[in-house]
Amino acid sequence: MAIKVGMVSLGCSKNQVDAEIMLALLKKGGYTLCADERQCDVVIINTCGFIEDAKRESIENILEFCRLKEKGKLKVVAVTGCLAERYRQEVASEIPEADVVLGIGRNADIAEAIHKALHGEKVVEFGKKEDLPLEGERVISNLPFFAYLKVADGCDNRCSYCAIPLIRGNFRSRPMEKVLEEARQLAEQGVTELNVVAQDTTRYGEDLYGRLMLAPLLEELCKIEKIRWIRVLYCYPDRITDQLLEVMANNEKIVKYMDIPIQHVSGRLLGLMNRQGDMQSLTALMENIRAKVPGVILRTTLITGFPTESEEDFEELIRFIKKVKFERLGCFAYSAEEDTPAAEMDGQIDEELKKHRAQIVMEEQYGIMEAFNRSMLGKQLWVAVEGFDGETYYGRSYMDAPDIDTKVFFTSSRPLKTGEYVLVTINGVQEYDLAGKASI
Repeated sequence: MAIKVGMVSLGCSKNQVDAEIMLALLKKGGYTLCADERQCDVVIINTCGFIEDAKRESIENILEFCRLKEKGKLKVVAVTGCLAERYRQEVASEIPEADVVLGIGRNADIAEAIHKALHGEKVVEFGKKEDLPLEGERVISNLPFFAYLKVADGCDNRCSYCAIPLIRGNFRSRPMEKVLEEARQLAEQGVTELNVVAQDTTRYGEDLYGRLMLAPLLEELCKIEKIRWIRVLYCYPDRITDQLLEVMANNEKIVKYMDIPIQHVSGRLLGLMNRQGDMQSLTALMENIRAKVPGVILRTTLITGFPTESEEDFEELIRFIKKVKFERLGCFAYSAEEDTPAAEMDGQIDEELKKHRAQIVMEEQYGIMEAFNRSMLGKQLWVAVEGFDGETYYGRSYMDAPDIDTKVFFTSSRPLKTGEYVLVTINGVQEYDLAGKASI
C-alpha cells in the first residue's frame, strides 16, 4: 500500500520552492502526494523561522500534527525548513514527538529520511547550508498557471535586524543557463506567469559573473514564448539600476511592478540597520522608477519600532508614505531576533508602541489605496483568473503579486477557466479590492 505524504509549507515563496523540490523527490521515491494533510500517513512541516510570529506559527503547526500522531492518525511527523535549520538540536530535543528534523542542507535526503522514520528510526540531520538543492524537478503547489522562479539563495546584506544570513548562509546565484532551463520547463508544464525571487533579487549574478545580471536574465526570460507575465520581487533599493528599469519599461512581458522593501527612511535608523539611504535618496529613487517605468506599481515593506526609533523618526516615515503614495505597502512591528546585532541594541521600543505605530502606518496606507482604487474606475485591466466563489470570478491584475496583494472580483457572461487572462472593466471598489465586469 502506497504511503501518502502531505506537506504544510510556511513562510515565503523561496521556502515554497524548496518545498516543491522536496515534493518532487518524494514522488520520485515512490510516495503518494496527498493534498489533505489529515488524510496522510506522513506530514512534513516546512517551517519559517524569520520573525517571532512566523516561529510561533511553525511551532503550532508542528504540535498540532504531533497530537494527531499521538491519536494514531499519522505515522510520521517531519520538520524541515528555516526553523529546523536555525534551531537545529533545540527543535529535536524540545519537540521529541517529531520523527524527522532536517536542516536545509539535507533537503535532498527527505525521501530517505521518511523511509527511516517509517521503520522506527528517529532522524535528526543537518548539513552545509550551501548544500540546499537549488536545482531539480518541482511539484507546483499553487495554482498551476504561475510559479516562483528562485534565482539565488542566501544573503550578504547583513541587515542588523535580520536572521536570514544565519539561516540561509551567504548569497549564491544559480547559473543563468540553469534558471532559463527551469523557466522553459515550467512554461512547457503550463506556467504562464513567472515570479522571479531571491532574498535579494537585484544582486543576481554578481557572485558568478562579477556584475549584476538581473536585467540580462529578464531579457532572456522574455524570449520564452509561452510565458505571458514576468514579475520581479524583493528588489534591494541600492541595486536598482537604470539598465534594469529600461529592461522593465521596454519588455511587455515584464509586468510593471516592483517590490522594494525599504524598511524605513530615517537615515539614522537605516544606518543602525546596516542599510544605506535616507528620505531624500529613497524619494528620489521612487521618482526615478516612476519616471522610467510609466504606470509602475510600487510595493514596499516597512518596520516600525526599531530600537531608538523616536517620534521624529516615525513622523518622517509617515511624511514619506504620504509623499510617495505606494500602491502596495506592508508594515511590521520590529521583532528582536536572537543572535542579530539589533536585538542587543539599547533603546528597545515597547511592544505596544511598536504595534501601535504599525497600525498607524496601515491606516494611512488604507486611505492611499482607497484613492488609488477609485482612480481605477472605468479603466480596463488584464486579469489572470484564479477561481470562482459561487457568485463572481476573482483573480489578479499585473498590480498584484500572488498571496500578498489584492484581488479583482468580476462577473463574466461566459464560463472562464483558471489561468485564463481576461480583460476586465473596473466598475467598483471593495475596500482594498477592485470589482468589475469581463469584456467578452
